[in-house]
Amino acid sequence: VQLQASGGGLVQAGGSLKLSCAASGIRSRTNIMGWYRQVPGKQRELVAVITSGGDTNYADTAKGRFTISRDNAKNTVYPQMNSLKPEDTAVYYCTVVITQNYWGQGTLVTVSS
Repeated sequence: VQLQASGGGLVQAGGSLKLSCAASGIRSRTNIMGWYRQVPGKQRELVAVITSGGDTNYADTAKGRFTISRDNAKNTVYPQMNSLKPEDTAVYYCTVVITQNYWGQGTLVTVSS
């Protein structure tokens, strides 16, 4: 399984970014895809995940601002991140969970104040 993430970058506070992550090598249609983030010195934390059936789970910090969606035909997951805050600055990692977690390489999101 390989994950290719894109869409990170620099944005001003209040702005928006849409990340994407395409997974290849997945043989199971039943899986969970999503995003975590990490800042130096802290543990990786949940941003949002979505099942292949469309059920979602968001971190409290993401609720109301971020929307996660996926295209099952393309094995791609998209978090739309709105109303970004400086504290959203982190390296964002996409993941797919089948029998284990697989991780992408991470993409940096920087929100300037």
